[in-house]
Amino acid sequence: MRKSIMFLFSITFSVASLAAQSRNAKTLEIYVIDVEGGNSQLWVSPTGESVLIDSGNGGAAAVRDADRIMAAVHDAGLTQIDHLITTHYHGDHVGGLPELATRIPIKEFIDHGPNVQPTPQIDEVLKRYQELYSEVKHTVAKPGDKIPISGVDWRVMSSATQVLKTTLPGAGAPNPYCADFQRHDSNPVLGAGSTTNPYGHTEDEQSVASHITFGKFRALYLADFDWNQEPELVCPNNRIGTVDLFVVSRHGQPSSNSEALVHAIRPRVIIMNNGLLKGGQPSVMKIIHTSPRLEDLWQIHFANLGGQENTVPGMFIANLEETTIPVTPMPRPPSPVPPELQHNGPAYWIKISAQMDGSFTVTNSRNGFSKTYKVGT
Repeated sequence: MRKSIMFLFSITFSVASLAAQSRNAKTLEIYVIDVEGGNSQLWVSPTGESVLIDSGNGGAAAVRDADRIMAAVHDAGLTQIDHLITTHYHGDHVGGLPELATRIPIKEFIDHGPNVQPTPQIDEVLKRYQELYSEVKHTVAKPGDKIPISGVDWRVMSSATQVLKTTLPGAGAPNPYCADFQRHDSNPVLGAGSTTNPYGHTEDEQSVASHITFGKFRALYLADFDWNQEPELVCPNNRIGTVDLFVVSRHGQPSSNSEALVHAIRPRVIIMNNGLLKGGQPSVMKIIHTSPRLEDLWQIHFANLGGQENTVPGMFIANLEETTIPVTPMPRPPSPVPPELQHNGPAYWIKISAQMDGSFTVTNSRNGFSKTYKVGT
């Protein structure tokens, strides 16, 4: 009996050792999860440390989005979330947190500080949020802070309307795209008089923005960082430099994603975490498609607001709804989106696997299509 126990222990130890070796040899893995035009991204380092950026929608969608996040968590082999960054307190970024927290332990909560845009629905979510972070580590992020992840340089670029004033290594060149930058006086999505104006008075502008370096691989996610804020990071000199991967700001809406930013950072790949009827408008698609070094745009959904004229081939789109795709862009529907225009069926993520040499592979989980972006191309 003792020999049997020792034999089983030996097998278990060997399997665990092999798993650890496999984990140590793995890439930085990034899951961009379909939460229907909200945001949730799971980042897993080679040592198995995890960062979740945002937790999807609340309300009736909370269980759906928690299921989708947990599917990525299980695929990554995780039993806890080491760091949760809540970029800002809008329902499509933090609404799903109370439900998600019932599914998996979260060891650290990171945010920008107090909410500047209270509503009854968000107040209830944040009440639970405060209960959760009171029991573990809670960090209010400031520009320049680093999130401690072994082998990864995770740097906060912006938080609570303040941006990083220093220049990242290798950056700092003059930005020629600043000359034509025009400030938005009203929100180009919602129009003049919208509640997102005046500038700086909403949760969007409070976003916790991140720059991530893994060896020679560089990625950027600014959350819902506003168009009018973007020059603070890249004008007159580009303090970010170039990146390999850019997860598009504000789901691909024209209230962010200026040419001054997108063309200056010169991403090789852009991921758009859009919804069926959120993001991908023609003006944004034009900026994305003309970005100087862009090789591919990948989308979580087909962008009806951009129409067939502005889309990418279906192999680059994670979720294809069984609807008639318009050739020309659709007008933005009234809010909330009518139920028949929402997607609640099977959901697929886009996964990025990055190597320290700067190469990376992007995979569409719907069809298994992968493309590898080699070093120096």
